[in-house]
Amino acid sequence: MKTLKRLFLTFLLVLVCSFGFSQDKHPAKIYRLETQDGNGYTGEIVAKDSLKVLFRSQKLGDLTILQKDIKSLLAVDSTQIKGGKFWFKNPQATRYFFSPNGYGLKAGEGYYQNIWVLVNSFAIGINDYVSLGGGVIPAFLFAGAPTPAWITVKVSIPVSKDKLNLGAGVLAGSVLGETNTGFGIFYGLATVGSRDKNLSMGIGYGFSGGSISQAPMINLSGMYRVGSRSYLLTENYFFAGDSENAMIIMVGARQIIKNAGLDYGLVIPAGSGIGSFVAIPWLGITIPIGKRN
Repeated sequence: MKTLKRLFLTFLLVLVCSFGFSQDKHPAKIYRLETQDGNGYTGEIVAKDSLKVLFRSQKLGDLTILQKDIKSLLAVDSTQIKGGKFWFKNPQATRYFFSPNGYGLKAGEGYYQNIWVLVNSFAIGINDYVSLGGGVIPAFLFAGAPTPAWITVKVSIPVSKDKLNLGAGVLAGSVLGETNTGFGIFYGLATVGSRDKNLSMGIGYGFSGGSISQAPMINLSGMYRVGSRSYLLTENYFFAGDSENAMIIMVGARQIIKNAGLDYGLVIPAGSGIGSFVAIPWLGITIPIGKRN
């Protein structure tokens, strides 16, 4: 009789637990869980209900976390786990310091970029192949000075996953408050490598005042991931003229802070028309907007 009672009580306990937690359909899927107080955990969902989540952290084991304390719970790619450590997504994988690469934003995914407070730009994916964006330098805040503004269109074509991507686009703008000040550039490029480690080469033709440059601008850029939150960046421009050649060399790094990317480095003009050595500091921040994929 006692044995039957024990079996019955055990059955009731299992039944209660079953109603208390609903088993996740994909228990082996990896998730990144962030709490309201700023803590982050990587692991699997063992079970969950409307009040709580039983989360199996890769470092701390099983944790019971209230739903109200969860800030975000996102499935992550297994490639983001390296050596048991979570590698954050590149918040601006489609660009270097400023120039684009062959990778495109996904549908609904976007970013806002600010460079030295004054230069503001954004872009958002219309679909997985086309993105639209724009930018402005709000000089009107300073005694109503003329304000440069621009729009961008970019098409990205994946040829071979994580190996080769092609891109083409245009940046077209004007100085608001002035006449005949249209400017911009048409460009095409190819990117070899993944979103974390790649090299891009592009060619572009600038235009202004109704005329297009006769000589192309060559761009060579690259990024290399060196840690869970860190990248090395380089972005370089080469200009050929009738009598003088010039280039702009940019070197620096990107640090991921939360979900944003902080870019910093040096801009070094060089060439036959450049005098003594000059290095201009670069500081920019990129914040993801829209859908997070």
